[in-house]
Amino acid sequence: MPNASAEPASGYAYGIAAYSIWGLVLPLYMKALAHVPSMEVMAQRVLWSWVLTLGILAFGTGLAGLRAARSPRVFGTLVLTALLISVNWGVYVWAIATGHGLDAALGYYINPLINVVMAAVFLRERLTRLQTIAVGIAAAGVIVLTIESGGLPWVSLALALSFASYGLLRKTVKIGATEGFFLEVTILFLPALAMAIWLVRAGGGHFGVGTTETALLVGTGVVTAVPMILFSAAARLLRYTTVGLLQYIAPTLITLTAIFVFGEPFGVWQAVAFGCIWTALALYSYSIVRGRRVAAAETLAAEPAR
Repeated sequence: MPNASAEPASGYAYGIAAYSIWGLVLPLYMKALAHVPSMEVMAQRVLWSWVLTLGILAFGTGLAGLRAARSPRVFGTLVLTALLISVNWGVYVWAIATGHGLDAALGYYINPLINVVMAAVFLRERLTRLQTIAVGIAAAGVIVLTIESGGLPWVSLALALSFASYGLLRKTVKIGATEGFFLEVTILFLPALAMAIWLVRAGGGHFGVGTTETALLVGTGVVTAVPMILFSAAARLLRYTTVGLLQYIAPTLITLTAIFVFGEPFGVWQAVAFGCIWTALALYSYSIVRGRRVAAAETLAAEPAR
């Protein structure tokens, strides 16, 4: 597991790029496809991501890295990550298309705090006092939304839990970022192909009907595969808590886009809930920065005098 002093700059670059695409490019792109059924968008995302990633492997690093999947443990983990990411994609596409962009943003704001809990439980990364308080405040924000809406904010929770679980599993599986993503979409390929064929035969498909729609559906492979590969690379190079810290980029951009571009309402209760989450994230960020300063000071103190 990388430590704070060993985290390379490339890991930060990959993470920032991935979250920027997810936060700004993807919402605008999916909004342009809002009239297309979510299941068709999902199917086309998988199919064209598979094509693009196969090309990257064939003309880049080669297919030798896929041999790692011969391990039952690696392959089994990738089946789980494929299922998790398909759930995440499906909920996200539906949320943007139906005017729930702010719910999606809240989910990705909650995600870093779920990362902290999962890191403590599964990776044995210590949960500090401030991080514990931060998780509690975030939970209060979720409770506020639950009371206000009369039910759990399922879109936010589904996105947060599915992506946090995905990131945790992808961090533990020993396979390259591109190779791992290619195998995930390969696992999803046949169901996606079956869905695409069924939609065409049923007369409800949009692929091939119009030039613009077809081009946008083909392009879903690019806006899907590129940030996923960048994220997987960042997750392998950085501490899990660092990945969670960088994730603030995406929901901030989604929030601004949902309010100022899509015109979604942002009322008092949403402001209270988001205020809780932002307060929690501020405490969490401070705990990370303070922890690294302490670790750096201890490292310097432990070095022999020259």
